Amino acid sequence: MMEIEQHLWGMTPEGEAIVLYTMRNAQGAEVKLTNYGAAIVSIVVPDREGRMADVALGYKRPEGYFFDGAASGKTVGRVANRIAYGRMTIEGEEYALEVNNGPNHLHGGTKNFANRVWESRVETNRVVMDLLSEDGDQGYPGELSVEAIFDFDDECSLEITYLARTDRTTPVNLTNHVYFNLSGEASGPVLDHELRLNSTQVLEMNERQIPTGRLLDVAGTPQDFTEFRPFRPGIDSEFNHIRDFRGYDHPFVIEGWKPGILGEAGYLRDPHSGRQVEVLTSQPGVMIYTGNWLAGGCPETKSGGRYADHAGVAIECQNHPDAVNRPEFPSPLLRPGELYCQKTVYRFGTY
Repeated sequence: MMEIEQHLWGMTPEGEAIVLYTMRNAQGAEVKLTNYGAAIVSIVVPDREGRMADVALGYKRPEGYFFDGAASGKTVGRVANRIAYGRMTIEGEEYALEVNNGPNHLHGGTKNFANRVWESRVETNRVVMDLLSEDGDQGYPGELSVEAIFDFDDECSLEITYLARTDRTTPVNLTNHVYFNLSGEASGPVLDHELRLNSTQVLEMNERQIPTGRLLDVAGTPQDFTEFRPFRPGIDSEFNHIRDFRGYDHPFVIEGWKPGILGEAGYLRDPHSGRQVEVLTSQPGVMIYTGNWLAGGCPETKSGGRYADHAGVAIECQNHPDAVNRPEFPSPLLRPGELYCQKTVYRFGTY
């Protein structure tokens, strides 16, 4: 039986309660969550010697999570990732969204789901969070009701389920923005972590970080993660703008994806600690982001320091960036009467 504790962690400036949930399993591993941004605050799991460490980046105080640029551990939406020039046309109507990332709209806007207080509760052995996004929220059409469900088990699998319903056709692309450092959150860069992806193709990106619509074969490139490889050797490559983006910040296409089916996205492992995480998802793509802009903007971390660039890697399971403007990508549109349901599982272990 999962043990779940909850306590008041802080307040927003508006006086809303920020709650911290701790889910602990039979092994003594634990996951901490907060209803601010439906965020993962920490993930404490054993290494190959059984030593526990927190492998998720995060902040010391709840205020750290207010509008942090890194969106550390948070649920981002209504649409994760970028929409080119903040423009989209839905059912013949054009919408202009906030431009908050160079020329693009990013992660649903400034006051996106990551920067809201969610309603939250414990349901037996899981934590459930709800958010109502009103019609016109951040420029999007339709009222959207969202649920984020967090499950953690004795095998150290953390499962995140996102559900959403709308009363008007609207794009939805929800993901969790947790950053992993499998050596421990304060142990420096993750460039020697090794990644293997169930992906033979990556989206070609333009210099504005928007997909061109072309798919590139990864074979023989610095984005070939079909076998385990560390990030370090490719981090400065010219290929597909890696150097321009200051590291990996790219959407990979999951091989054999079928809507509504949980498939393997890949594995991240750390030779130093022997920890690994297997990633499963129902989403068509996975964004690999090596924390290229963590320095400078991050609040005080859990261990009382500041994160440097590449202090963690985000493995964000999601639909492809700018899919709302790309008919050839899986459609991000949710219609009235439909249920948006996407799952991602992070299964922690050792090797």
